[in-house]
Amino acid sequence: MVRFGTGGWRAVIGDEFTKANLQLLAKGLARKMKAEGVADEGIVIGYDRRFLSKEALFWICESLAAEGIKTRYVDRSSPTPLIMFYVGKHRLHYGLMVTASHNPAIYNGVKVFTYGGRDANEEQTADLERYIAEAEKEGPAASVPLEKAVDMGLVSGFNPLNEYLDNIISRVNMQAIRDRGLHVVLDPMYGVSQTSLKIILSTARCELDVIHGSHDTLFGRRMPAPSEKSLTELATYVTEMNCDLGIATDGDADRLGVVDDTGRYLYANDILVMLYYYLLKYRGWRGPAVRNAATTHMLDKLAADYGQKCYEVPVGFKHISAKMDETDAIIGGESSGGLTVKGHIHGKDGIYAAMLLVEMIAVTGMRVSEIRAQIEQEYGHLYTEECSLTFPADQKDALQKLLYVDQKLPDFGEPVDHVEWPDGCKVYFRDGAWVIARFSGTEPLLRIFCESADRARSARICERFRAFLGL
Repeated sequence: MVRFGTGGWRAVIGDEFTKANLQLLAKGLARKMKAEGVADEGIVIGYDRRFLSKEALFWICESLAAEGIKTRYVDRSSPTPLIMFYVGKHRLHYGLMVTASHNPAIYNGVKVFTYGGRDANEEQTADLERYIAEAEKEGPAASVPLEKAVDMGLVSGFNPLNEYLDNIISRVNMQAIRDRGLHVVLDPMYGVSQTSLKIILSTARCELDVIHGSHDTLFGRRMPAPSEKSLTELATYVTEMNCDLGIATDGDADRLGVVDDTGRYLYANDILVMLYYYLLKYRGWRGPAVRNAATTHMLDKLAADYGQKCYEVPVGFKHISAKMDETDAIIGGESSGGLTVKGHIHGKDGIYAAMLLVEMIAVTGMRVSEIRAQIEQEYGHLYTEECSLTFPADQKDALQKLLYVDQKLPDFGEPVDHVEWPDGCKVYFRDGAWVIARFSGTEPLLRIFCESADRARSARICERFRAFLGL
């Protein structure tokens, strides 16, 4: 059965990620489009470098063709933000991306985008699930062989990369970057960002090196997610080659990882704070920020200092983009590495975020490490500890009951101010420190995040929560 989480539908290849389920998804979406009167405009689909992504795209095209839906697919592996951009710019009601983003290599999946180039919200995905369930009752989805569908004019390939890149180039100070003459190294983590960033950075006259740029469906036997552990080779390259910046993107290029000029890994929280600081202080922008419940409260401190507000939303980037629209926020992001800036797309984009960081170095004339030190001098530093815990599937109900129904908590050894359950269980301490435990919406994991002004304290609170849960 196809079930959508916070980042689309993701499943283990060969288990639930199957040709039959993909074609049922296509049939259900086609029925939804017809019911909404938008079937005639067709749909756009992209795919990344994961195992079976291209084949899955064609299976979807064949079933959409059987329903009479015209499909345009990007004829090469491409970033997820490209599809979001195209759906938004061309005012399509739907778009699809075959990807499991940063999940392990055994996963694949599908992201659904709606009008404006947005992640489908819970109402939309629940509605789509109902259409899929109805389609399943009718039996296997019909399909039209790909070659025949092409001959019928129902399926066609194209490459909209240039207009996406032109949009980013128009929003970045390219002249300042050209004048600085930066040396950048890129780690696409065997994913799809290389072509886009190579074109933009070369246009900006940067010296660019690339590691891990080949096509490897096993992602070098690593998680295709930028983290301190997965970017050790990037950090080594930066220091040995005296680079100004190391950039990494996840498998479908919607998340960003950064290594500074000293070889130090920057956490996603650091990047988000740094870019908000840059937009406020150096670009002179004014506006709120939006973060999810598991993301740093340093954004709140920074916003308040400039007379702005930081809004908290549940995990799932669709909540961030919706709140940004509602509040006219200038930046939104999450501790897992996704962020977006006002005026680009209504979703996260690691490629655009990377170029803003490059612009930041060029405009300020400072190194990333110097900008980070400047922020810490002005606002202090908060330390976030994170742990991801696996659990037997048959224990999930009991864990949910413990946290959300019985609302039991461990003894943290220090006074608790209050507890909220907006998305998971979030505990606030009297000095503003906090810890949250929540179930992942994309993997069978329970995640704990804690932020305080002391690294050892953050680790201790996380450990007490983990021990209390028995995981």
